[in-house]
Amino acid sequence: MKLKKVLHIILILIFVLSILGASSLVYDEFINESICPKIFNIPACYIIMGCFIMPLLGHLLKWNNYIYFIGTGLAFSIALYGTTSQLLEIVQCPKTSTGIPMCFISLSIFTSLIFLKIMLLKIKKQI
Repeated sequence: MKLKKVLHIILILIFVLSILGASSLVYDEFINESICPKIFNIPACYIIMGCFIMPLLGHLLKWNNYIYFIGTGLAFSIALYGTTSQLLEIVQCPKTSTGIPMCFISLSIFTSLIFLKIMLLKIKKQI
């Protein structure tokens, strides 16, 4: 199987699994409130969910790559801020059942999504 196709599949799998994982947090925030830190009075998990959906649609529907990178870049920035704030004990990110702050996970996921898309674009240029 070509590397381009493998990267494309990995990218979509990361998006789908991330959306499934984030949806439970969004649901909990919607029902219980005050689980996710707020950004301009909007729960960060809502913004992150949008930042999963918008780039996925952009990738699948072959929209302009700027949409992909705006969505993933925004979420990367939020996750970086959350991770830094968590480490400095300024903000408490929601945690997994094993105690891992979800902002750490979001940062690694969005870093991976940005890196994979850049690799795909570089492969596309070579063809």
